[in-house]
Amino acid sequence: MERCDLGERRRGRIWSRRAGAAAPRGVIVNIIHSVQGYHSKTVHFLNVAFNLSGDSLLAADRQGNIYVFDLNGNRFNLVQRTMQACTALAFNLRRKTEFLVALADYSVKCFDTGTQELVSWMRGHESSVSSISVHGSGKYAITTSTDTAQLWDLDTFQRIRKLNVRQSVGIQKVFFLPLSNTILSCFKDNSVFAWEFDTLHCKYQLPTPVEGSVLFYKVFAVTRDGQTLVAGGKSNHLHLWSLELKQLIRIIQMPEEVRAVRHLEFLPDSFDGGSNQVLGVLSQDNIMRFINIETCKLLFDIGSPEEGISTAAISPNGRYIASVMKNGSLNLYSVQALTQEGNKPPPFMFKAVEDGPKYPPEADKLITKVTSGRSKGPWKSKQSKIQSRLLKLQENTSLENKENELPGGLNKKRLQALLKGFGEYPAKYRMFVWRSLLQLPENHLAFSSLLDRGIHSAFLNIQKEYPIKSRKLLRVLQRTLSCLAHWSAIFAETPYMPLLAFPFVKLFQNNQLICFEVVATVVVNFCQHWFEYFPNPPVNVLSIMENVLGHHDKELLQHLVKYNVTSQVYAWPLLETLLSEVLTREEWLKVFDNIFSNHPSYFLMVVIAYIICSRAPLLHCNQTADFEYFFHHRNNVDINVVIKEAYHLMEATPLDIHPQLMLDDFTPLTKGQYPVFNKYPVFIVDYQAQEREKIRQDEMEYLRERQLAHESEAKAQEQKAEDEVWYRKQKLLQEAKEQRQKILLEEEEKLAEQRQRLAVVKRELKIKELQLLDASRRRFLNYQQDQLQMELKRLDNEIARKASMREQETAAAVQDVELRWMELESQKQFFEQVAEENLAKAEQKHIDTEWKLRAQRRLRRDDRERDKSYREIVELLHDNRVKEAELLKAMRETEEKQWEDVAHNRAQLEEEKKAAAAADGQRKQFLDDKTNDALELAEKLQREDGSFERLHDLKARSTERGVEVQQVPRSGNVCLNDLSTSPSSPHLSSGRRRAELARQERELMAEVWQLRQRLLSQAQARHPPAPFPATTSP
Repeated sequence: MERCDLGERRRGRIWSRRAGAAAPRGVIVNIIHSVQGYHSKTVHFLNVAFNLSGDSLLAADRQGNIYVFDLNGNRFNLVQRTMQACTALAFNLRRKTEFLVALADYSVKCFDTGTQELVSWMRGHESSVSSISVHGSGKYAITTSTDTAQLWDLDTFQRIRKLNVRQSVGIQKVFFLPLSNTILSCFKDNSVFAWEFDTLHCKYQLPTPVEGSVLFYKVFAVTRDGQTLVAGGKSNHLHLWSLELKQLIRIIQMPEEVRAVRHLEFLPDSFDGGSNQVLGVLSQDNIMRFINIETCKLLFDIGSPEEGISTAAISPNGRYIASVMKNGSLNLYSVQALTQEGNKPPPFMFKAVEDGPKYPPEADKLITKVTSGRSKGPWKSKQSKIQSRLLKLQENTSLENKENELPGGLNKKRLQALLKGFGEYPAKYRMFVWRSLLQLPENHLAFSSLLDRGIHSAFLNIQKEYPIKSRKLLRVLQRTLSCLAHWSAIFAETPYMPLLAFPFVKLFQNNQLICFEVVATVVVNFCQHWFEYFPNPPVNVLSIMENVLGHHDKELLQHLVKYNVTSQVYAWPLLETLLSEVLTREEWLKVFDNIFSNHPSYFLMVVIAYIICSRAPLLHCNQTADFEYFFHHRNNVDINVVIKEAYHLMEATPLDIHPQLMLDDFTPLTKGQYPVFNKYPVFIVDYQAQEREKIRQDEMEYLRERQLAHESEAKAQEQKAEDEVWYRKQKLLQEAKEQRQKILLEEEEKLAEQRQRLAVVKRELKIKELQLLDASRRRFLNYQQDQLQMELKRLDNEIARKASMREQETAAAVQDVELRWMELESQKQFFEQVAEENLAKAEQKHIDTEWKLRAQRRLRRDDRERDKSYREIVELLHDNRVKEAELLKAMRETEEKQWEDVAHNRAQLEEEKKAAAAADGQRKQFLDDKTNDALELAEKLQREDGSFERLHDLKARSTERGVEVQQVPRSGNVCLNDLSTSPSSPHLSSGRRRAELARQERELMAEVWQLRQRLLSQAQARHPPAPFPATTSP
């Protein structure tokens, strides 16, 4: 068995693989709805219902979720969430996508499965709705609760009627009988009534069952043809009623396991013609047993005590059974698989209990026990049958009585006797009697097909010809005439058809089916041969009436002929209006009570009798207009006399001129489909229809052209109005434009004057501005000149200060040199004294002398370089003066160029000052370094020879140079520091030391020379000489 869990899905597949006839125990699929969460649970299904075709299933659960299962497409879809439990479902409405659901709040709602929207909401019940019954046409529904039953119109969703009962009685179920307009109501006191749907008059009541077989009915089921009713309750007995005979025909005894019946439903069969034979019985043990009501054999069952069934529904095509199980799941059974399984002999099945309860002999004749038809296999079924005892009907009725029998249990002879005794039928039962006399078939499907074709084109504008105040009456008349026109084309061309049908439309406006069938029956039987001479009146019928009138009242006929009043004037107006123009409502109903109860020729006799009874006023008329007025208006005529005269004419008219000889007997409409009506000249009707269609097309074309013309005219008028408005606006715009131009000219003149005044003012301002600019320029030039002079003065002072500083430094250096010279002289004297003793000392002294000479040469060279620097400074000062003169000249030419030149010259002066300061610093540093080197060298020599202690104070001034000398590498030459630290220095000869010192002095002088050249080249590169021409200072 395959299982489908709906879960949280809104749509999906029902089964992965369909079991079909091989389904185990007949179950195609088991459907559950589980909810996952903190507490997982299964939501129980409550109700199921099939649609009319049986291929879709509607199911609702306890939470209000409503699912549609497409059994052919193998799909399910969640179509609605009502958020409350449902108590009943119905799925056979006229609009296939709509369904009804009764909810726990006592309301009934209509939803659409396609749009999944609420269509309507019906209220009115004060208790839970237990069942919903839908009419076969799908246009009406009955909802039943314990206290009331309500009839609803599903087109407007308005309540039509409401059935109220005493609280002590209560309602069990109210439902429509299939294929009929009968409503069956079943009450808790076991009374069953049948009601006419149109008038809601009681048709009959089922008699009380035979004494001893009474059970309290709870559930009911009706066969598809509406002929058999099955009722059950708290017993194992089922009552079978024949609704046609209104008798209890059988009592079926279920097995002893069945103590109460909870649900009944017939299993349809395609070949039983609606008289279903298989009945499903759901008992208190939650098992649904299917039995044959004719053979009383058990065919198969579904469910078990462990897997019980709560309720079930059977598809109209008899292929599926849907059952709601006790555990809340939904089982879908295959009837084919169940019937195949039912033909197999099971190991054990229960049998009928023989010693049942005792009943009176009358009841015992009706009781039939249900036996197992599967205990010995199908081939031995005849042996296991228990003969059914049916209540035999007495067959002592004659053939004449059978002919006079009418539907609804009426007899035509008795009705005629009642009519002759009272003159009319009771108003309460008149419609019921008429329907029985006319034997209306109530073909719902055929009428629905005619109605679905819509309004016929011939009656689209009927309200213009017949302005009826009641919109409902006009709509019913229009629909009835349209159905007649769709049934036969002649009725669309018949001009008097609205007059003929209107009385019946007014009577049966609440039931259009009955209205149509009554009119159709009247046309077929009471309007025979009316259309043979179409479009002319029925000359043959009128001639027969003239012959009858001439036979019974020759004087009146001669009077009519004398004034050229033909039968088309005195008889045809009465025929085509069915006497409705000349009779009141009560008179007309009384007349047609007699017409419907007699031969169709009686209608013609009534018309003749009306003319004969009116002979006195007619004999006094001598104008055609008077005759026409008389037969189109009500007159003071006793209708009872007319009816008696008509009966007299029926009996006294000779057979050779009697209308009965020409007219056929009454023939009711056929069931299922309406008969073909073609008793008219087809070519004329077709020609008229073609002409009518052509005229309609021409009229439509004319209306279209007229509409186009009106639209064109309206557009032309609109365009004309727009043009006039446009021209008016253009004129106003032109005037406004001219006015604006004048204003603009005036404004322009004012503006020109203002511009002239502004030009004068601007010129004056310009002159003042130029004067101010000239004054400010002169002031600025003076200020710039003063600044330049001050700057030049400051530069001169700076140059003089630096020159004095250089002179002081030079004097200090000369003094140092002189001091050193004095020291060298003392050293020389010391060396001369010890020359003899130490040649080395003499040589050293000689070296010192040479070094002194070189120092003097070096000083002289520095002096020359200093002089050269002074000359360069003088040249720079001269160039600066030239540039200043050029700058002053340029400033006079243009103020902007002067600013640029001043800035440029100032930048050059700054750079030159920086370069001069850098050169002075380098030169001073170089002299200090050389001096320190010489002092350090002299100190080292003094340390070697042990003399010149006075030179120790010069050592601090030459420490930086000493550090640089110590960093000289010892690649091949030995520095002075090495001489003091080397262990072998005391043993060197003085000649070598002198040579070494001389060599180092030469190298040092060479480095000094290279350094000076490099500094000079860098200074020249940084400050190239200005390309100004040589000019004299002013």
